[in-house]
Amino acid sequence: MEKTLYTLIVHSENIAGLLNQVTAVFTRRQLNIESLNVSASSIKGIHKYTITTWTTKDMIEKVVRQIERKIDVLQAHYFTNDEIYFHEIALYKLSTPEFQENPLASKVIRRYNARIVEVNPVFSIVEKNGLSEEITALYDELKALNCVLQFVRSGRVAITTSCFERVNEYLTMRDEKYKKQVEEL
Repeated sequence: MEKTLYTLIVHSENIAGLLNQVTAVFTRRQLNIESLNVSASSIKGIHKYTITTWTTKDMIEKVVRQIERKIDVLQAHYFTNDEIYFHEIALYKLSTPEFQENPLASKVIRRYNARIVEVNPVFSIVEKNGLSEEITALYDELKALNCVLQFVRSGRVAITTSCFERVNEYLTMRDEKYKKQVEEL
């Protein structure tokens, strides 16, 4: 079966230990997590996990069902690249002397629409956000110019291309159900 890069978006309560439970689902199924980003969502008290993995459709459906069974998980959904908008961010720490001696370095940075965010006599920091392939290509070109001191990149951050956030609908329905139960008491 052909593997596809899937992005899982999981919404949960902010509970200690839940990240371990979610990643254990991947471990048990021997799936490698390509990137993982966890942050607060736009909804107070709700966190958003963005996880990427190469797998089959059948396997990703099983993983999502298993993650949704976790008690503190509100919802989990999987997406292909054409169903979401996604980016990464990367920081490149460059040797300022080597960077300044090679005029090609600043041309490369401009070609990739990266930004120089810090310059001092010892090092310069370049920031690039975009697709994974662009971030890697910029790193490769800067590395070939022998000016890279450090390199770091984030995991994928993603939002759906649909007009609504599914978790908002879920929370509205949950609140209405709760209010109805309280009224019946």
